[in-house]
Amino acid sequence: MRLAVFTSHFPGKVNTFFARDMRALLEAGIELDIFPLYPLDPEFWRYVPDILNERVLPRDRVHHLTLAQTISLKGLSRPRQVARFARDTSAIRASALPFGLRPMAKNEYLFLKAWAWAQQHGDAFDHILSYWGNYSASAAYIFHRLMNRRVPFSMFLHAGTDLYRDQIFLRQKMLHADNIMVVCDFNRQYIKAHFPDVYPQLASKIHLYHLGLDFSEFVFRIGGRKPHTVLAVGSLEAIKGFDYLIRAVAQLSERGTPVQLEIIGDGPERANLTQLAHQLGIASLVTFRGLMPFDQVREAMAEATILVHPSIGLGDAVPTVIKEAMAVGAPIVASAVAGIPELLDAGRCGVLVPPCDPEALSAAVGKLLSDEPLRVLYASAARKFAERRFDLWRNGSVLAARLMSNKNAA
Repeated sequence: MRLAVFTSHFPGKVNTFFARDMRALLEAGIELDIFPLYPLDPEFWRYVPDILNERVLPRDRVHHLTLAQTISLKGLSRPRQVARFARDTSAIRASALPFGLRPMAKNEYLFLKAWAWAQQHGDAFDHILSYWGNYSASAAYIFHRLMNRRVPFSMFLHAGTDLYRDQIFLRQKMLHADNIMVVCDFNRQYIKAHFPDVYPQLASKIHLYHLGLDFSEFVFRIGGRKPHTVLAVGSLEAIKGFDYLIRAVAQLSERGTPVQLEIIGDGPERANLTQLAHQLGIASLVTFRGLMPFDQVREAMAEATILVHPSIGLGDAVPTVIKEAMAVGAPIVASAVAGIPELLDAGRCGVLVPPCDPEALSAAVGKLLSDEPLRVLYASAARKFAERRFDLWRNGSVLAARLMSNKNAA
């Protein structure tokens, strides 16, 4: 089966779970091409994990188009296609209008891309898959509608970027889809709660898919870790809740608990977080390590005493960093939001705390730092649970089978 995969960035600074899933589909025998909305930045190829290197996925299977290339291509030749394109883009524009000028502009851009890709690649594929439910799904939808034959259309719904906010044309895309992949049951319940009028039509085609790990890449290690070291990994933005973690570390320091905080990542909140650490008098206890390649992040997880993920709302649904920490044996403290309780088996594989609560976070971190047997208990349970739920090759083969099962849909 030949699969067209629509996504936002590829390559990008963060490619890990996308690269893993694409490799799993390739291993399952699916031939795939990737259609990224964002233009190519060659510097980003170095961030693509080796699991999807150019020997595995030749770079000519990734179809970038510049704006100049897009507008230089000839138009569609069939009047029926032109009329359908006009109707579909008008409907998406109407859905985007309440969200402001930026989404409107992004939609115009994706319309051009979808039009151009349809001219170039037309009916070359047996299935269309959008890896995200937002702009890439809209482009995939238009591409799909411009094809001259009916093939299945599937889409993923992950998190804040494509489900919890800016739901542009989402209802229509879900109704159009043959399969809707959700990465946690929380997302299924979210769809049920927010789209109750159409949920009966959607329920049978919503499928739970756990984003997977290749466990051969992750050596499980309990001993030999740096003492009193708390690690946090993620983009430095408000939704991640790193300010609450810094406040929790300040409380631990005030109580005399030895602690060092390392934060890996970068983003718009870095200056504010740095300033907060200074204001609280704990700048010497907080290290901002910036963006790091995946292998260095994995090593940092293997060395830290614990990992903390203090999300404060509906941003990530199932943070990949939590799964990776589970795989390497880093005990975890995390906020009980979105799909995180599912990742930690309702608290059996890590400590769950209320979001936006530095006191509760401080107590949980302090307890885990001081209790080695508890850390061993959580780490061992987490690795076993992760191996059962998040095996990349097993989950990828299930996804491939689902996509292939309806490739001849009329």
